Amino acid sequence: MWFFLRFFAWAAAFGCAINTVNAASVWKVTNPNGGTVYLGGSIHALRNADYPLPASYNRALDASGTIAMEVDEKAVLQSSNSIAKAGEYPRSDSLKNHVDPRTYAYLKKLFGLLGIAPEKFSRFRPWYLALLLEAPSLHGRSDKLGVEQYLIGRAHAAHKSIVGLETAREHAEVFSGLSDRQSEAYLLLEFIPQSEGVSNSQIMKAWRNGEADTVSREFHEAFHDFPSLAERLLDNRNRNWIPRIESYMQNPKPSFVVVG
Repeated sequence: MWFFLRFFAWAAAFGCAINTVNAASVWKVTNPNGGTVYLGGSIHALRNADYPLPASYNRALDASGTIAMEVDEKAVLQSSNSIAKAGEYPRSDSLKNHVDPRTYAYLKKLFGLLGIAPEKFSRFRPWYLALLLEAPSLHGRSDKLGVEQYLIGRAHAAHKSIVGLETAREHAEVFSGLSDRQSEAYLLLEFIPQSEGVSNSQIMKAWRNGEADTVSREFHEAFHDFPSLAERLLDNRNRNWIPRIESYMQNPKPSFVVVG
């Protein structure tokens, strides 16, 4: 939720009023001219047990004419295909040529325990392997149950428009543009225990209660040793979104911006 903290700083500088909607990760922002946007914090993949969502999500959607997400639903498949294509090395290349030998030896041992031969995993770039290891199904969650999918279903039923803050190309390049060093670091983060941090259940509780500072702190702490990754994956994207969201405040009807 670093995005929300950055956006709140921008909003305050321009005299906007900001109100938390019933202690959930939903905020109402109004400017002096009466323009309004709702901001909603998303978890991209959830479980059945995580429902129902806080009622604020439904109320914000009902009050809005447009819902804005990181990528609009039509671009999701396109960006996923682009990411998958960019995540694979050409036939003449291999993961072994792009990571520290110790990293490769560790991965070889790990995937060997899973029965995956080197010629299988070494086809992929480190950042793409990280995305595969982050697959919601491996952690008991489903992206079909994520906040976005729930809201998309309700938006369709109410004939509301859905737009994206990023194009499919911009979204894919967040990962495909990583340097070898950044890409390897992103993968290694999958195997580094996050000590001194809060548990996943505490993060979920903080999200449900609208504790943006807690969520932001924990996500940035994960990138403590790799600040350039946080800059690329979080901060740069957040800065790029703000002017687009600012334009939504000129619309006659509120917009609901949902990012995770």
